[in-house]
Amino acid sequence: MKARSDELQIFVCVIECGSISAAAEQVGQTPSAVSRTLSKLEAKLDTTLINRTTRRMDLTEEGKYFFEQAKLILDQMDQLEERLSSRQQTPSGRLRINAASPFMLHAIVPYIDEFRQLYPDIQLELNSNDLIIDLLEQSTDVAIRIGTLADSTLHARSLGCSPLMIVASPAYLKKHGAPRQVADLSEHTLLGFTHNEGLNQWPLRYVHGDRWPISPAISASSGETVRHLALEGQGIACLSHFMTIDDIRAGRLKVLLGEFNSGYRQPINAVYYRNSQLALRIQCFLDFIQGKLAAYASAEFKADS
Repeated sequence: MKARSDELQIFVCVIECGSISAAAEQVGQTPSAVSRTLSKLEAKLDTTLINRTTRRMDLTEEGKYFFEQAKLILDQMDQLEERLSSRQQTPSGRLRINAASPFMLHAIVPYIDEFRQLYPDIQLELNSNDLIIDLLEQSTDVAIRIGTLADSTLHARSLGCSPLMIVASPAYLKKHGAPRQVADLSEHTLLGFTHNEGLNQWPLRYVHGDRWPISPAISASSGETVRHLALEGQGIACLSHFMTIDDIRAGRLKVLLGEFNSGYRQPINAVYYRNSQLALRIQCFLDFIQGKLAAYASAEFKADS
């Protein structure tokens, strides 16, 4: 008997998920059913693909080869379906998107309902990661990255840009006062980042240039954590406008030192690994998000009085 596509999908899912139980949850089957599918597949191929113990799974050499070939076959099947859908101009299929959690929460999630109404046949899979990921390893169709791209081997599309704003909560300003000059920041509690030192260079003009280096009193790896620290009155932060626009409009955060802001805007790029023309479902998503991001590029830097 020959291996079926559903058996290939389950095998690949088990390897990518790292366990039978996780794969079972992913495909909506019981762990025992997934285990039986693997055993049946190995029987058909007359070879052991996975060495399984109660604690871990390891691919055999045959399993490694079969895994790579199965992924290629499944990808070719996906592309065939996409081409057929493209001919009918009906975007459909699974779309796997990866973005840092702040961008996911503030620039994607609020628009999901509108996107799904426009494209009901696209099944979205949203994953958050604040660090650079391997798109192939993470089975990602498109990743959104903020800042200058360092990897020139990736295929990228610019989605726009977002200003960086110096902000603090009314509670912090009431207790500590607002800085009037850039140099005044040295007297305040500053919130910064642990993994990206570039984000600790604030876009402020002063006598020595237009990037003010800070030494944060509190550092965090995620912009969303820094935002919540600022909202709780823990200090002054420099955050992307797409993260803070609603807080600023609602008065939860105040813009500071607007007249000294250099106007630097963070690039926002979509990166993907396919060399061929983008699948229709990816193209539709990128066009949609690019339209939503256009509003961020025109932000003003006026400080609150």
